[in-house]
Amino acid sequence: MGHFIENIYEQLRRHPKRILYPEGNNPRILEAAREYIDRKLGVTVLLGDRDEIHAVAEKLGIDLKRMMLIDPTNAADLPLFIRRLETLNRYKGIKNQEAERILKNPNYFGAMMLQNGQCDGLVAGAGQYSGNILRPLFQLIKPLPHIKTISSCMILDIPDCPFGDQGVLFFADAGVVPNPTVEQLSEIAMETAWLRRQLSGKMPRVAFLSYSTKGSAITPGTEKIVAGIALTRQKLEQHGIDAKVDGELQVDAALIPEIAQLKASGSEVAGQADVLIFPDLNSGNISAKLVQLLSGATAYGQVLLGLSKPAAELSRGAKTEDVVGVSALVAIQAIEYRKLYPDAN
Repeated sequence: MGHFIENIYEQLRRHPKRILYPEGNNPRILEAAREYIDRKLGVTVLLGDRDEIHAVAEKLGIDLKRMMLIDPTNAADLPLFIRRLETLNRYKGIKNQEAERILKNPNYFGAMMLQNGQCDGLVAGAGQYSGNILRPLFQLIKPLPHIKTISSCMILDIPDCPFGDQGVLFFADAGVVPNPTVEQLSEIAMETAWLRRQLSGKMPRVAFLSYSTKGSAITPGTEKIVAGIALTRQKLEQHGIDAKVDGELQVDAALIPEIAQLKASGSEVAGQADVLIFPDLNSGNISAKLVQLLSGATAYGQVLLGLSKPAAELSRGAKTEDVVGVSALVAIQAIEYRKLYPDAN
């Protein structure tokens, strides 16, 4: 296990948190929930049909006595959640029967629990498509007060890697925004830099990636990146986030000091980057998965950015250890969110 995630676990043991899993009958989720508890990281809440969860747990030899089980179809909070759903602008005029149908879906019920502070973080996606997980979160969880863009970040812990912070690199956006605008690029970079600082306490070095370095090619795409960098620097200063930002940079110039000297001499980021901002979702997602497959990296994500409550959307290929790690990262976010956004309800 990597040094990075062990540090996260150690932090969390001092401030245990409640993680909610809408896919309570998924075997990997059950195994991860058990390990989360065994590591003394906090409490787990499983949503779903109780009989189904018990049947899967029995096959795996998992003791459910230490976990909280909630069936949304007959939960005590269902009438309250229905009334709250009916007050939201998005659902204005919805009939009671339709609201009940929506909230009996564990993903929606879980998002409502998260929004109402009945858990500290939510982790889902082990067995479902992205849209099924993201739609309830985007509809029911308020965004952070200064953010318009909900995005995501994949954290890769690469063994025996000289790049990043002892092999740890943050890739964004690799899961949500298909073709970010200048404004969206800047918010993706700002939120990822802030996550990097939250988790490590270290200065983020943010590289905006491209196929060119420092104007070696000028196209509408590279001009958008340059504008995004300028706006990011402005926003970081405005919000008091200490980070170094540079670009546009080819990936070798961002990571390899010798190449950085040739292509971007004098840069405070080139050759030292630990946060990589991709120009679009295709490049971000492909790069993250390619690095994971070729290097044997452990991938934690997608950690969602811009929501007022911590949540993550898993890859359907996530292993049990990945789920535990993502759960811990979401829980650490919850600690920081309470300090920074006490009024975000």
